[in-house]
Amino acid sequence: MPEERSTETVAAGTGHIRGDMGRRVATRREQLGLSREDVAARSGSAPGYLQYVEEHAASPGMGFLLRLADALETTVDELTGSNVDLPPGLGQAARRARLVDLSPEECRSLLGTHGVGRVAVTTASGPAILPVNYVVVDGDLAFRTSPEAQPAQAAGHDVAFEIDHIDDALSQGWSVLAVGPARAVTDAAAIRRLQDEAYTTPWAGDERNLWVAVTPVRLTGRRILVDDMPASGGE
Repeated sequence: MPEERSTETVAAGTGHIRGDMGRRVATRREQLGLSREDVAARSGSAPGYLQYVEEHAASPGMGFLLRLADALETTVDELTGSNVDLPPGLGQAARRARLVDLSPEECRSLLGTHGVGRVAVTTASGPAILPVNYVVVDGDLAFRTSPEAQPAQAAGHDVAFEIDHIDDALSQGWSVLAVGPARAVTDAAAIRRLQDEAYTTPWAGDERNLWVAVTPVRLTGRRILVDDMPASGGE
């Protein structure tokens, strides 16, 4: 019976033993469209060490992991996989935790240029909150769906669009809420631009060619800060 490697695989074409964390780091970096040099500069490390982390079963220290998670706009839990198969929200409030309001400028920065958010819509069977891949273009939040799918029901209504970033290990996080009218994008030039700007196709797959854009008229957010600890994700 061949030996099982539940947490390590050989990196394709390298002969290196590649850990799960290395795959998560590389995948997240590619999702953000960043080079190793970009992430190294953000995290204050050397590109060569980042390559080692991605391609080997490395065990970096917590200080580096915190900087790396911040550079990749994610959490240490997500990078290390310590939250896999564990129910979220088990962390308790940290000592000296503070809840602070975010300015509209901070909210826009945390929205970034793309990501995964949740849009709240009213359906025939009641309210629903649905995850969507989104892109930010000219201040609008746009996502692709199909005319028959529930997210399409956002068009023609005022909706709430939320993104967040939670670190259960450090009991930190932030959330941003955008509220405004949603519309179906029908102009051919506008659709082409959204397609060009999109970083990914919808994770749900299938044909999802209807673009819906939300124009925020109210942008609010909050962050849980813990004194003497770096902020989790984003800035």
